[in-house]
Order: sequence, then C-alpha cells, then structure tokens
Amino acid sequence: MFKRVFKKSSQHQPSAVMTIDKLNESLEMLEKKENLLVKKASAEVEKAKEYSKAKKKNAALQCLKKKKLYEKQIEQLATFQLRIHDQMIMLESAKATTDTVDALTIGASTMKAMNKATKIDDLERTMDEVNEQMEDMKQIQDALSAPIGAAADFDEDELEAELEELEDADLEEKLLQPIRAAPAAPSRVPVVKQSPRPAQQNNEPEDEELAALQAELAL
Repeated sequence: MFKRVFKKSSQHQPSAVMTIDKLNESLEMLEKKENLLVKKASAEVEKAKEYSKAKKKNAALQCLKKKKLYEKQIEQLATFQLRIHDQMIMLESAKATTDTVDALTIGASTMKAMNKATKIDDLERTMDEVNEQMEDMKQIQDALSAPIGAAADFDEDELEAELEELEDADLEEKLLQPIRAAPAAPSRVPVVKQSPRPAQQNNEPEDEELAALQAELAL
C-alpha cells in the first residue's frame, strides 16, 4: 500500500514542483494587493482628518468607513497568504519524503542486485579455498624452516648452555684486565713577561739629567 502511494506521488513530482511555483506567484500577487490596500486605507485616514478640520463630519465618516472596508480586505488577504504558506510547507515536506523514499528504494534495489551477484554458497566455497591455501602455505613454511641433515642432530639446549659459558668467560676476562692509568698532563713552564726595551730607552735621558743636577749641587 505504501509503495503504491509513494510511487504515485513520485510520478506526480514534477506537478508538485509546478504547484509550488504557482503558489509562489499567487503569494507575490497577494502581497502586492495588500500593500495597495494599506496605502488606500492610509489615504482615507488623511482625507477624514481634512474633512474633520473643514467641519464636514459626514464626509469624514465616509472616509473612515472605506478605511474599515480596506482593513477587512487586508485581513482576508493575510488569511489567504497564511493558507498558501501552509500549503507550500506541506508540498515541500511531501516532496522531501518522496525523494527520501526514492533514494531508499534505489539503495535497496542495488543491495538486492549485489546479493544476487554474490551468492552465499559461492562465498562460503571461496572462503574454504582461501583457508585451505593458507593452511598449505603454513605447512610449506614450517617444512622449509625445519633443520635437515647434520643440523637436525644439534641439541638446542646444549648450544645455549655453551653460549652462556662463552659469555661468562668473556665477562670475567674483561673484569680481570688491569685499569690503565691516564697519562699525566705535561707541566707548563710559567712565562715571565719582560718589559719592552723602548720603555728603558725612554727612561735613560731622565737618569742622565738627574745625575747632572746632583753633580752641580755637589759643587
């Protein structure tokens, strides 16, 4: 039953789109009429004010009556717009539902076709063959890794014990080796800095002048 309903709806999907476009056009037309009626009602209010100032009471009342009529039409147009909006929402929801059902139907059909292409018996037979080949490969690898000839007669426990003895002997030899003393650092001879000769040459004239002065004082 649901399939027939949704299938029928999907067949009329282009009509639904056209209907939504038509409702949009009607909605725009109603909005234009509403704006026009609002302007007319405002104009009647202004006229009523002018007639009231001119002491024309009846004319002012007539203007207010027209304003009331325009307001009723505006209310009707608002109701029409609300109904159109409601109808558009329902159509858009129905279209979304139809699109979802169509997508699910396509997915189900694809899954069904894939299941038909891959039968359970074929899958089980394939998995058995894969497992059998893996088991054969494991047996071949075990056979290739098994020792043959003279190597098959070796005792693994004896070989490991011998290896431990060699390691212990090597460690003992390293411990018994004497520790070499590090070479002593060469002693450094302190360098005595000598004053440069030019400084002494600069002091000689002063010593000569001092000696001459002392000789004069002695005289």
